[in-house]
Amino acid sequence: MMEALSQFRRLCGAALFLSQLFILSGRGSLSFEHSQPLAQPLKDPTPPYTLVPGPRPAESTESPSYLAKCPSGGLCSRLSPDCIICETNHSCVYGKPATFDCKVKPQVHCVDQKKQKQQNFIINMTCQFCWQLPPTDYICSNSTNCMTVSCPRQRYNATCIVRDYIHCLGNRSFPKMLYCNWTGGYKWSTALALSITLGGFGADRFYLGQWREGLGKLFSFGGLGIWTLIDVLLIGVGYVGPADGSLYI
Repeated sequence: MMEALSQFRRLCGAALFLSQLFILSGRGSLSFEHSQPLAQPLKDPTPPYTLVPGPRPAESTESPSYLAKCPSGGLCSRLSPDCIICETNHSCVYGKPATFDCKVKPQVHCVDQKKQKQQNFIINMTCQFCWQLPPTDYICSNSTNCMTVSCPRQRYNATCIVRDYIHCLGNRSFPKMLYCNWTGGYKWSTALALSITLGGFGADRFYLGQWREGLGKLFSFGGLGIWTLIDVLLIGVGYVGPADGSLYI
């Protein structure tokens, strides 16, 4: 019995020895891949980078569009209304002289009568709207599609713009009904001279661009003189004019 017990102890010691040897060789140990301390910082494999500021957008150096109408160093009172800002004088009386407080727009340079630089100044003008100005103070569009020689005389819709150096109230561009007043270059004196001398052959009508009437006078010998006399009177008073409807010059 004692012998068997001693043999069992030897077998247990051998088994314990073999198990320790197996563990030390690494084949039987448990694998802890993440057993390293977590307090150790992880290193980023990518290299650090720095922000490089890009080129700053260039500041706008363009001049305002109104500067083209604003001569530098001129009199403030003669500047175009596009160059100044004025306060409306609500107390002005229509048709009476009035004063308006004005100042120049940015980048506009002007002087007073003493050649001293000014920013704020006063403009004297008549209290009236732009469409009430006399015809010499504005420019209107012309029309070549209306008849100037007609009864009653024809009108056309024109767009008028106030001249730069004129100051007034309201819109500086306005519509207006005007009489047809364009010319095609025909002279009244030439037409009358042809009617008196060669009217029997229709020369006056040919000159005015009226070919059918000219041919009628040519082949009828001026309507036996009667048509010739009538045309002299009609051209003389201006009733018969150019075929394109324009005025004589």
